[in-house]
Amino acid sequence: MDDVEILDVDDENSPRRFPLKNQDLSPLGLTAGELLSQYGWHLLVATVMVYLLIQHLRKRRSSPSTLPPTLQDATLVARRQEAMEAARRRMQEELDAKADVFREKQKQQEEEKRRQKIEIWESMQQGKSFKETTKLSQSTEEASSSPSVLKPKTDKKPLRGADYNPLNGQGGGSCSWRPGRRGPSSGG
Repeated sequence: MDDVEILDVDDENSPRRFPLKNQDLSPLGLTAGELLSQYGWHLLVATVMVYLLIQHLRKRRSSPSTLPPTLQDATLVARRQEAMEAARRRMQEELDAKADVFREKQKQQEEEKRRQKIEIWESMQQGKSFKETTKLSQSTEEASSSPSVLKPKTDKKPLRGADYNPLNGQGGGSCSWRPGRRGPSSGG
């Protein structure tokens, strides 16, 4: 059907050939449907890219880092820095106080250790044993640290009798030592 020819008769009796065309759409060459069917995905991707670019530029333009600092911002920053410095000073003072207390405790502990060593040395010079000295010093420390309330001693039963020996197999225990088997090992 595209190859339809119209013959027109003129006065000269000569036939002319004119192709059939729609005169309204001839300058475009493509209709809207043809345009979308051929370039639809390209147009969609280009539209999304333009949208993302506009969004990025808006964010960048509205960010505070690009704006010049005002006088109000400068005073706010100065106040924040002063508050941070004051907080740091307070924390450092607290840390210094704790360090002083710790050093004082360390000195007291070292003095106590030195005093104990001197007592041990003196007792060894007198001929006493180390264990007697430590028991004596512990009992004096307990006596000085605790009030004068004495606890009564209770006689407890021993767990086992005085004649109990776990190596001889007697004494009522269910477990006893048995020698291993003699003979070849049962390895494979």
